[in-house]
Amino acid sequence: MPPQDNHTQKTNVKKMTLLALYTTIALTIFTVESLIPPPIPLPGIKLGLSNIVTLWLLMHTKARDALLVLLARIVLSSFFAGQMISLMYSLAGGILCFLVMALLFRLLGNQYVVFISIFGALFHNLGQITAAIAITQLPSMLAYLPALAISGIVTGTFTGLCAFYLKRHLPPRTAWPL
Repeated sequence: MPPQDNHTQKTNVKKMTLLALYTTIALTIFTVESLIPPPIPLPGIKLGLSNIVTLWLLMHTKARDALLVLLARIVLSSFFAGQMISLMYSLAGGILCFLVMALLFRLLGNQYVVFISIFGALFHNLGQITAAIAITQLPSMLAYLPALAISGIVTGTFTGLCAFYLKRHLPPRTAWPL
């Protein structure tokens, strides 16, 4: 492999620094959200505000970069929260959510961020239910899906609106694009 020139090294360092910054922002949002009581006292239902960072990255960077930040946030937040069982649920939901949102961004572009966020939230919940059934071996967990679907529509709309207004009021150049 040929040695990298100084410009390429600086670009790589800048990119790694920015990905670390976005990961830190997502972790901070996750931590603050964990201090907020859940909107509905049912397990697994939360606002998912750190998904704003994923949406932002999908709008302004390569999907690979958004995925790296998402995976780092999921792993680190599971360690910080001290709930390693939640890692399985978060990974299943987060990866399925990411795949659907990345595909929809590719197909629809940035104009439908709220719609994309809703579908991401719905598939996040589907991933969590799938993980729960795989872990507990209880297909009856599917009965929980309607409650999660309703919460996914509500929280996906809220998160999508946050990302939409962030996009509208914070130009990409001031948001450290990669």
